[in-house]
Amino acid sequence: MARTTTTVVALAAASILALTGCGRGDTSGGAGANPSAGGDASAAQGFPADSLIGVALPQKTSENWVLAEGLFNKGLADAGFKADVQFANAGVSEQQNQIQSMVTKGAKVIVVGAIDGSQLGTQLQAAKDSGATVIAYDRLVKNTDAVDYYVAYDNFKVGELQGQALLEGMEAKKPNGPYNIELFAGSPDDANSKVFFDGAMSVLQPKIDDGTLKVVSGQKDFNQVVTQGWKAENAQKRMDTLLSSNYSSAQLDGVLSPNDTLGRAIITSVKQAGKPVPVVTGQDSEVESVKSIMAGEQYSTINKDTRNLVSETINMVKDLQAGKEAKVTDAESYNNGNKVVPANLLEPVIVTKENAKESYKDDPTLSKITQ
Repeated sequence: MARTTTTVVALAAASILALTGCGRGDTSGGAGANPSAGGDASAAQGFPADSLIGVALPQKTSENWVLAEGLFNKGLADAGFKADVQFANAGVSEQQNQIQSMVTKGAKVIVVGAIDGSQLGTQLQAAKDSGATVIAYDRLVKNTDAVDYYVAYDNFKVGELQGQALLEGMEAKKPNGPYNIELFAGSPDDANSKVFFDGAMSVLQPKIDDGTLKVVSGQKDFNQVVTQGWKAENAQKRMDTLLSSNYSSAQLDGVLSPNDTLGRAIITSVKQAGKPVPVVTGQDSEVESVKSIMAGEQYSTINKDTRNLVSETINMVKDLQAGKEAKVTDAESYNNGNKVVPANLLEPVIVTKENAKESYKDDPTLSKITQ
């Protein structure tokens, strides 16, 4: 979701369902862009209007995934398609089996929110061999030619905004550095985690190099700061260790958190240690984190409206059904290790207490929290 001094972008009104949840945002990065390149030829052949569309979602680790399930089921049905929306709560092997089942059932498009984007090559190749189009949703599918499109928020920019928010939040509390910080990243099996981290470090590394920021623990490498499974308990445990090992006397000024769930876990750890809450970032506009922002604890989140992301995805499916190429806004940036995947990117926005009311004014749930 989005943050601080960036211009507040009004939320797009393209909602399929007015459901609660997170992962909200605007569509300014995707709307109106001209397609420049599509997937392979099979993606533009068209198919019957009542075809089966498969949606393979990961584990229910955050509110935005739960929200997406309902949005896909209703949005695809409203568009006249048959929907097969599945969560793989048991892990990668379950998701592999679910995708293979969608292929067997004759799905014409398979939308994949991967648990581990590097372990689906066999199943997605089977989908391609069957004539289906594959759309990577939110997370890029890696190391396979068997993916036609990628639809997501601009995840490198998400990281940049998180880094920007961390700096601005600390400066607002203490105008002059240096600042003591710690870094967290998402799960290493999620392709987005490194992108978020790299985006944030593009902002933070120059400040580390010039001494404005000090990572007291010395843990600055991505592999040192990952959070397996995006699990709150893993982030809280690591934060407990960081505090006990490095902050007996030093003050912690800020923590780069890659999403809201981990941000809240970090705040819990700090409070249980009896220390002042530092500036903590986030992402996904989860209800509890927006409440925390309004209460003055969590500093920021990123607005990535799941309603808009699902809507864009279903519009891509509609285009494919009509024999058109799906919309592409970036045909050059997303190399999955085997190919450059044409991408349709939406624009994330920083949200802090300062701009939360405006950012969420069209959100049926969060607008009530931010009044």
